Amino acid sequence: MSFDEIIDRRGTHCAKWDKMEPIYGVPADTGLAMWVADMDFRPPQVIQDAVQAVVDHGFYGYFGDDGDYLNAIQWWMENRHGWTVQPEWVFTTHGLVNGAALCVDAFTAPGDGVVLFTPVYHAFAKVIKAAHRTAVECAMPQVDGRYVMDFDAWDAQMTGTERMLILCSPHNPGGRVWTRDELQGVADFARRHDLILVSDEIHHDIVMPGNTHIPMAHIDGIADRLVMMTATTKTFSIAGSHVGNVIIEDPQLRARFGARMMALGLSPNSFGLFMATAAYSPEGAAWADELVTYLQGNAQMFDSAINAIPGLRSMTLQATYLSWVDFDGTGMDRAEVTRRIEQDAQIATNHGPTFGKGGESFMRFNIATPRARVEEACERLTKAFGDLQ
Repeated sequence: MSFDEIIDRRGTHCAKWDKMEPIYGVPADTGLAMWVADMDFRPPQVIQDAVQAVVDHGFYGYFGDDGDYLNAIQWWMENRHGWTVQPEWVFTTHGLVNGAALCVDAFTAPGDGVVLFTPVYHAFAKVIKAAHRTAVECAMPQVDGRYVMDFDAWDAQMTGTERMLILCSPHNPGGRVWTRDELQGVADFARRHDLILVSDEIHHDIVMPGNTHIPMAHIDGIADRLVMMTATTKTFSIAGSHVGNVIIEDPQLRARFGARMMALGLSPNSFGLFMATAAYSPEGAAWADELVTYLQGNAQMFDSAINAIPGLRSMTLQATYLSWVDFDGTGMDRAEVTRRIEQDAQIATNHGPTFGKGGESFMRFNIATPRARVEEACERLTKAFGDLQ
């Protein structure tokens, strides 16, 4: 597999490339899609082979006997994260946005508050508000150019109506890998305010060398209120498979979540299960290691170019393939920054305000694309903000 191979995804019902023009006005023929968090790399061959085997067999019935699938999850979590998972803890959802929405549905009631440490993945607030709950935004301060926790401020912000906290670990969009002390602080905060803690760890395999992700399940004093969420989709470029795992150790929480799954009649699609089983394998692990090395090179190139433009600052990525760029130093308003990116540079990227408090001056760029495209984006942005040189 060459991550440098440029694959034209236009005209393939690809949200990232085919919706770039209608949403952002970025021309489909000349624009660069750096918004939706899916990668422009083909999945590893082991996944392609698994799908081909299903096609060759030629039957697409209901999936039965998920033992291999659950064994693959156990193997991956134990070998890659040192986390022992029991099969009965695992629920399979229609991706992790669906998983988060089911948690909101199962563990809160209309009018309840759901805490978010912002800026954070925009889909959380969308499902919270759509379910008639309140998104309680606790803004994270920056220290030395990275986000940190401020529990004293957040303690003062709580009103007693909050029932749940959704944590993004590693953090999207800031690329932070939280330390053990920070995660312990989150666990203690959840216990102080009697919150169910949902830890979305979808990016836990995309961690840059020199950093170590710690599963929230390894933190003391939280198991009785913890919901873990993981998936193969971000790691292996199979977001369209819409398969995620909600993993719950506590029997009472598990029963509540399972009851809502049953009431809603949810079950996964077979293609996603075949793909996830193949991904969580030694072959998948080797591919993921190569991917992270490649993404680190992309991040270094992108950060170097961005930080060379006066007024722009890119947060150093400890994890994910999503670069979080602050344009506050330009002195420009959002409309001007957006115009330069989308019209002059012809790049579609995620707007910072959609990530909540603290995102106002930022844009999020997806750098999981062949390096030549990252280089092209750097050149376009340097030119678009050339008057600042």
